[in-house]
Amino acid sequence: MPRAEAPVLFVVDDDPDIRAMLVKALGTDFTIYEARDGEEARGLFEALPPPQGLVCDVMMPRLDGLGLARILKRSPALERLPILFLTAKGAPLDLVAGINAGARHYVTKPFKVADVVAKVKAMTRPTSP
Repeated sequence: MPRAEAPVLFVVDDDPDIRAMLVKALGTDFTIYEARDGEEARGLFEALPPPQGLVCDVMMPRLDGLGLARILKRSPALERLPILFLTAKGAPLDLVAGINAGARHYVTKPFKVADVVAKVKAMTRPTSP
């Protein structure tokens, strides 16, 4: 169970097993809200205060991760939102597309959960003014 002041993280992936694994691995340090695809995630962003980070699959139905990131980055409140993409797409051009969409990290599947947890903690760590 995260502490009351735990940073908020959105986890978006159409695979329920991956979502559950990420929620379990990150849930002790973060308050997590999850969505099955980019459209459902858009609803979270509209209904809740901005999170401290987003872990998002790239290939999803309805609205993919790249499209979601582009939409979010147009909002002044979310333009600096740290994003970690998880994807099976590992070609160099895919990485470039992810970075261009606003990703801070681009992790290919299969991945090591500990690596994802470390990257999420690093990207959501508060920076000094």
